[in-house]
Amino acid sequence: MSIGQPVPRIEGRAKVTGRAKYAADNTPKGTLHAVIVGAPAAAGRIIGIDAAQALALPGVVRVLTRADMPKFGKGEPPNQAVTHLPMQTDRIQHEGEAVAIVLGETIDAAEAGREAVVVRYQAGSPLVVGSGKPDKIQGDGLFKWPIRVGDVDAGLKQAAHRIEHSYVQPDRHHNPMETSGTVAAFEDGKLTVWDSVQAGANVQQIVGAVFDMKPEDIHVVAPHTGGGYGCKGYVWPHQILAVAAAKVSGRPVKLHLRRQDQYAQVGYQPWMKQHVTLGADKEGKLLALRHTAVNTTPIADDYIEAPTVVSLSLYAYRALELNQSLERVNVNMPTAMRPPVEGPGLWALESAMDDLAHIAGIDPLDLRLVNYADKDPHTGKPWSSKKLREAYEEGARLYGWRERRQRPKQDGPWRIGHGMATANMGSFRWKPGRVRVRVRSNGSATIETNTHDIGTGTLTVLCQIAADELGLPMETVSLTWGDSNLPKTSPVYGSSATMSTGSSVAVACRNLKADAYRRFGDDRDLAALIRNAGVGELVAEGEHKLPDDAEFSLDGSGTPYAMRTWGAVFVEVGVDPELGLIRFRRAVGAYSAGRIINPKTARSQMTGGMVWAWGKATMEQSIPEPTYGRWLAKNLSNVAIPVNADIPTDIKIHFVDENDPHASVIGARGMGELGAPGVDPAIAAAIYDAVGVRGRELPITPDKILSGLAAA
Repeated sequence: MSIGQPVPRIEGRAKVTGRAKYAADNTPKGTLHAVIVGAPAAAGRIIGIDAAQALALPGVVRVLTRADMPKFGKGEPPNQAVTHLPMQTDRIQHEGEAVAIVLGETIDAAEAGREAVVVRYQAGSPLVVGSGKPDKIQGDGLFKWPIRVGDVDAGLKQAAHRIEHSYVQPDRHHNPMETSGTVAAFEDGKLTVWDSVQAGANVQQIVGAVFDMKPEDIHVVAPHTGGGYGCKGYVWPHQILAVAAAKVSGRPVKLHLRRQDQYAQVGYQPWMKQHVTLGADKEGKLLALRHTAVNTTPIADDYIEAPTVVSLSLYAYRALELNQSLERVNVNMPTAMRPPVEGPGLWALESAMDDLAHIAGIDPLDLRLVNYADKDPHTGKPWSSKKLREAYEEGARLYGWRERRQRPKQDGPWRIGHGMATANMGSFRWKPGRVRVRVRSNGSATIETNTHDIGTGTLTVLCQIAADELGLPMETVSLTWGDSNLPKTSPVYGSSATMSTGSSVAVACRNLKADAYRRFGDDRDLAALIRNAGVGELVAEGEHKLPDDAEFSLDGSGTPYAMRTWGAVFVEVGVDPELGLIRFRRAVGAYSAGRIINPKTARSQMTGGMVWAWGKATMEQSIPEPTYGRWLAKNLSNVAIPVNADIPTDIKIHFVDENDPHASVIGARGMGELGAPGVDPAIAAAIYDAVGVRGRELPITPDKILSGLAAA
């Protein structure tokens, strides 16, 4: 059995030896190197662009401006990140927006040309956070606000315990190791794109719409992607501009973003402010829950983070009210950031639950258990599978939660605090598409599907599923992936790849076995069966379809069940009250996420999520300059992120034994993003437990600790 085994990642050797090929590693003959010239202001209009000095430099071939650009066709949201593409008008919507493209024979020539381009502009007054009134919105295609259940005001009047607070988190940028890059080449009217993406089919769809091309005339190659976290999920302007530059110049074009370009050309997580009001009876049962949120969005496009949605299904409530607003500012388009919705939503809701636990005098874990939802409180559907109680119990046991007060409260200068929170993620299931499987007479097998490797272990897991289904040793199964000429499958985001594409792998394998047994007899040794039949190989395709052949299913929509993944997080921190320093000492995460295909890669995902969320809780923020609307820092040297010395060795990960046949053929649910949600509110709770300072604005930094202690 391959499923359930801690198999090392099959692409690991290729990555550490440099054989793994990424988008910018491709340089077709005659390639021009492209760099973007960005708008120097956050608002206003372009008056003119002087490229004479740039064109005089050796190696600079062309400087493309708005006058050179074709008029782009209308794309197809939501897979197109922005609807108002750059270099189409003279209007400036954000600092760094592309206003020109320098093409050079070398990257050095193009970079020198960028510095020599003179952009003349008339600056306007940019809108920044707090300069405008947020607009309430009614919906985003999935949800309609306001969402109301029962009478919240009546519930609050009846409540024995009530809390009402605001919770803020800043803008944050993804900063994957591989910055986004696109190489575009036309030949005989057809286009090849080597791209750094999480969904190659999106590129075919959007580029085809923008350039009036058939998707099948666009060949997308994207096997390895060096981290995504959401910023490589949609099609961004630089990808379209790279194709446009290749079309205009008549030569292949490589546009590989610099680190600072990432801050203007692709998305990030926007600033958010959430307000949560909870009312509970004497036992802590929720009588009323009101959750409102506002996030920043660009002037001309809507990005809705929807953090309030997490409150729909986590706890059993009597009355609920959710509202969502947007504040328009002169910034580039935000996007999903691992994890969207639940990550920011749980920061507010779980922090509020800890607030409620303290004023009610109830253990934070017991408060969650009192409000445990045995069915989806919003839809009334039964859960496809939910073992959150077991996760609470085992997580508390592994951490020693019930015994925490018996331990010392001080360790040298460090005050010790404990905190916990619930982890939760929605179930995003896209139409999986098709997978092809080949089994040869020599006992080897190959999976063929247009998935992508973003570093999460998907390739290994797919091979494990095939090996298990076919009864073959893991080492005999290989994968061909990352090419749009292969059978189309679902994207690699939304914690969906394993249960979606993995299910299609299982179906393809079962189809192949059924065909073999029907044709040649029921011999469980497939290789021997094929060999004895004198057949070189057998080939079958498979697709795990959603109900009613739907394109997308959220949280079990279209099924009799509600689907989500669950977890419980327990953390210990140390706080130095003299310096305000915070140290992450240990953590336990216990999860209910369906069948675990590979415990090694799964633990790695959860541990990485915890590290990610520690950075969110205590370090990370992208600071906009409040007058001119520019990002103050656009490089890694000015981004505080966790390093080895910040992370404890004592991190325990536990998975509840579970199989969810309703979520996928293989019994798995999405879990890739489950490691981060709940960690930041648990850390805030632990800091409060240590020194009595309640952090409600992230990141919780030493200056905020000292200010809180001084005000106490």
